[in-house]
Amino acid sequence: MRVSRQGDGQPPSTGVAARGLGVKGPRGWAFRGVTFEAAPGTLVAVTGPTGSGRTALLLALTGRMRTAEGTARVAGLELPRRTARVRRVSGVAHMPGVTDLDPALTVAEHLRERALVGRRYGGPAADLVRGLLRSPRARAAEDAARADAALRAVGLAPDDLPKGSRTAVRDLSRAQELRLSVALALLGRPGRPEVIAVDDADLGLSGPEREEVAAMLSALAAGGTTVLASFREAPREADLVVPVGEPAAPEDTPPAPGRLRRLIRRGAPAPAASDAPSGTPEDPGGGATPQPVSPDTAEDARAGDTPVPAEATDDTPRQDPQKAVEAPIAEEDADAHPATGRA
Repeated sequence: MRVSRQGDGQPPSTGVAARGLGVKGPRGWAFRGVTFEAAPGTLVAVTGPTGSGRTALLLALTGRMRTAEGTARVAGLELPRRTARVRRVSGVAHMPGVTDLDPALTVAEHLRERALVGRRYGGPAADLVRGLLRSPRARAAEDAARADAALRAVGLAPDDLPKGSRTAVRDLSRAQELRLSVALALLGRPGRPEVIAVDDADLGLSGPEREEVAAMLSALAAGGTTVLASFREAPREADLVVPVGEPAAPEDTPPAPGRLRRLIRRGAPAPAASDAPSGTPEDPGGGATPQPVSPDTAEDARAGDTPVPAEATDDTPRQDPQKAVEAPIAEEDADAHPATGRA
């Protein structure tokens, strides 16, 4: 197992490679600056804490999410220019909200449905035409053979299930459900996809189950399929580890509350702090007495900065604390509607 390193070389024409890749959403960056190179048939373990952008990275590398910066190459196809083509040569599995299984359907029903969709929409148009020329019995036999091959590839034997292939998804264990999801990803197109992305490959699994799933994904990679899988902790079977850091904080700062924003805009004194600074006179209630604002400070306040009270001098007229507090309230009352008294 090796950890990815930042490289300046040109990404290879096959496998999966990324350079300075980043995805940005409405609340900021999901991830950014991801750089790695993986040869075909590599098990890539994407690690990082919850919320670090592991799922977004898998979706971006399989053409399911638009990137904001950087470049990537998947199976010789450049992202984001060949996004549609990348989706056709890749599959995704075990991703909440993307590949959710219907708990009421059986294993056989999921397999038949995915084989049908993959045959009609996953391959070239020429393959679809040739498939339609065959008899329904021949097409059903071909779909069944592909489904059996996918189940063998993920190590999910129908004989090990409570009701065989008629077992409902709700009766599967977490490990069995993950294997079924990977099998459905293999059926997404005629022939095995060149890249498969598996999210949360060790979520909710026991120690032995995690080892079995990692061995299964490693076997898929050994068969020539590049496997991108997110783990909380990289397994020893991983050929390459790509760590994803903490997500960036949102760039936008929340606006100030309405009353505070009005006070700042008008250049009025800011609300008194609970702890008055040394040398500042205090009122009987324990709060600091508001000080007059100088013209320069008021100009800064109108520009959006919080006013800083000017230091009192002998020439500065004294101001009654009660009047200083009532001033902004009187200004607000002046803005009220003359009939209703409401702002």
